[in-house]
Amino acid sequence: MEKLVIIPTYNEKENIADILLAVFGLQQDFHVLVIDDGSPDGTAQIVTELRSKFPDQLFLEERKGKLGLGTAYIHGFKWALAKGYNYIFEIDADFSHNPKDLTRLYDACKRDGADVAVGSRYVSEGGVINWPKERIILSKGASIYTRMITWMPVKDPTAGFICYKKEVLEAINLDAITFVGYAFQIEMKFAAWKLGFKIVEVPIIFKDRTHGTSKMNKGIVKEGILGVLKLRWNSFFKTYRRKLRNNSEFSAIEVK
Repeated sequence: MEKLVIIPTYNEKENIADILLAVFGLQQDFHVLVIDDGSPDGTAQIVTELRSKFPDQLFLEERKGKLGLGTAYIHGFKWALAKGYNYIFEIDADFSHNPKDLTRLYDACKRDGADVAVGSRYVSEGGVINWPKERIILSKGASIYTRMITWMPVKDPTAGFICYKKEVLEAINLDAITFVGYAFQIEMKFAAWKLGFKIVEVPIIFKDRTHGTSKMNKGIVKEGILGVLKLRWNSFFKTYRRKLRNNSEFSAIEVK
């Protein structure tokens, strides 16, 4: 068991079967963990039905209520480490990330020396298509703002298409990661960078979803703006780095 793709879901019935079939269709031994936050549209039921076709590759964790992107990924990271996966991926369910690019992220970590490979919209040959102008302005503005405040050398710090080596997730004190919205993506990269891990950006083309609705809202934007300031402020203190590092033996969630 080497590669696990984590897909958080909430009301993704239009996309979930297709994204799973696309990942498995790569035929590169990717396993998938779907973490569903009680989707009322039946997303989890679709995954359950597909599990009979992919019993050794597809897994489902169901949570009660919409608990947030960050907590879903933290849950998935702990699950992955407990199961012994070496490379752990984040990807959206809505095809805004091309599943074929999973291989490129994997190669960046497996062959090219990256500890964290980020599917980046804002490096050479990367880009965005079918996105409203205001979303592009918001996203690029957030990236510039984050780099200015944190000094983190990542051009797409809010990106959510990522491959982590297990050593990165083992080193980070996952319980110290506090953000739950898209600021979670910034905090994870910031933690990895502060702990000395090598982050490499792999150019991708990001495509806006065609089915379902975006989870972006004003609360998420506010968390990002204030969260970046908080990260930078905390980084001035030596206690912050000690808090980030997982100095105890890894304590995983109970895995069924």
